[in-house]
Amino acid sequence: MNENASAEQLRLFIERIETLEEEKKGIADDIKDVYAEAKGTGFDTKTMKAIVRLRKMEASARAEAEALLETYKTALGLID
Repeated sequence: MNENASAEQLRLFIERIETLEEEKKGIADDIKDVYAEAKGTGFDTKTMKAIVRLRKMEASARAEAEALLETYKTALGLID
């Protein structure tokens, strides 16, 4: 591949990445707006974000994380 073709291919890759980054920012802004709307109706957004994280996890990983959290809470006397 000659230098001009390589430079053109690199430019195209960079432009695609820049476009995707712009789209990602737009989506992040949309997500922020949804959380703000939920907060405005009385929902706790920190808890909602925790639920979203949990729902992304495999069931076994979620069970492991919850068990570890319970173990730590017990060790620190946070469980009645």
